[in-house]
Amino acid sequence: MKLEVEIISKENIRPSSPTPSHLRSFKLSLLDQLIPSPYAPTVLFYNPPKSDTSNLSEVPKRLELLKQSLSETLTQFYPLGGKIKDDYLSIECNDEGANFVIAHVKNCTLSEFLAHPVLTLLHKFLPIPNSETHVTNIQVTIFECGGIAIGMCISHRILDGAALCTFLKGWTERARGCEQLTQPKFFIAPSLFPTNDSWLREISLDMWGSLLKQGKWVTRRFVFKNSHIATLKDQTLGKTKNSYSPTRLEMVSAMLWKGLMDVSKEKFGTKRPSLLTHLVNLRRRIDEALCPQHAMGNLLWLVATNHMSDDEVVLEDLVNKLRNAISRVDVEFVEELRGDKGRLMMHETLKTIRRTGSNDGVEYFGFNSWCNFGFYEADFGWGKPTWVTCVGLTGPVFFNFIILVDTRLGDGIEAWVTLDEQDMDHLVANPELLNYVTVDPSPLAMNSVA
Repeated sequence: MKLEVEIISKENIRPSSPTPSHLRSFKLSLLDQLIPSPYAPTVLFYNPPKSDTSNLSEVPKRLELLKQSLSETLTQFYPLGGKIKDDYLSIECNDEGANFVIAHVKNCTLSEFLAHPVLTLLHKFLPIPNSETHVTNIQVTIFECGGIAIGMCISHRILDGAALCTFLKGWTERARGCEQLTQPKFFIAPSLFPTNDSWLREISLDMWGSLLKQGKWVTRRFVFKNSHIATLKDQTLGKTKNSYSPTRLEMVSAMLWKGLMDVSKEKFGTKRPSLLTHLVNLRRRIDEALCPQHAMGNLLWLVATNHMSDDEVVLEDLVNKLRNAISRVDVEFVEELRGDKGRLMMHETLKTIRRTGSNDGVEYFGFNSWCNFGFYEADFGWGKPTWVTCVGLTGPVFFNFIILVDTRLGDGIEAWVTLDEQDMDHLVANPELLNYVTVDPSPLAMNSVA
């Protein structure tokens, strides 16, 4: 597919009210330094007006609504209208506003694109940031049928997946004219994890950098239906040593982990040790009086587990390993992380991951979950998105990375898997995995109720 996207206009959308002088400098938290990527690119696709899909008559009103509601939302989420400064230690809340781009698809309707989406074209729906210090960048792309794609590159220095969804919730509530608005809590993260220097950023960049590998990287989508996840649970429950019921996230992550290790064995002729990391949302592991669910920032920690033995890879063992790693991040753990031992704990964790993952004989797999965040609730007044995407990656250097997101109907998990091209060829042919997944289904087919 050849997708022609033409930029129509660029402007800054400024907050509707100026930020008070005492809020002009927003200090970032220690954990904001953990994530190395400058942005978490996301694209939301919206169907054209139901009344008449053959013209663009509704588009100007929709664009004006997006701009006006964004301006009002930036007043509430004031750091998103500023610029990062002081070596990523703070944000200057100068009301410069969001970089807002309008574009037009010249040769394709939304339904044509969604019938067989090419993931390497998703970057065309994203704004090119003015600079790495610009916090908020948004592109609204209009299809010739009237469908809309809203692409966002908002700085990962201040937003993780949960916080991004809080911003989206606030923006869509403004657009719909809701009386009860989501109240972000910007001040929470810096007070929970204060910092005066960039020591964690330096250690984090060193760790992530050690995991990078050369290769031709591709992204594919693996969709697990809830019914298939339930089957996996039933097969695993009778064999696990614990009495808990694995979560969907644990089952899908463990199944993919097993499939990835099978790929490694097929590639090298022998089973190789592997290291898995998973980003864990800390919000539900902190007293809500200290940290409401709508707290902004990167309230994440990185847990790790591994499979180093020569024993046969068994799914229930991987579920147990992952469950144990995640369950250790509880209220007591977070209190320690915030306490006097926190710096040493962070340093030791990242150093261990670096030491293990950088070993040439160890396969590394990184996981992140955006499940249960509510991205598919983002309704600006013309319906919920028909597809929410993590942008597919290509390039010579990256690492094995998997992002888990909910399906639109809530009937499964869509795993965005980035691997070396040769490894991906093996994974999509894995017969055990193919019993439980659909590879690269059309979002249009996913959205139809059987």
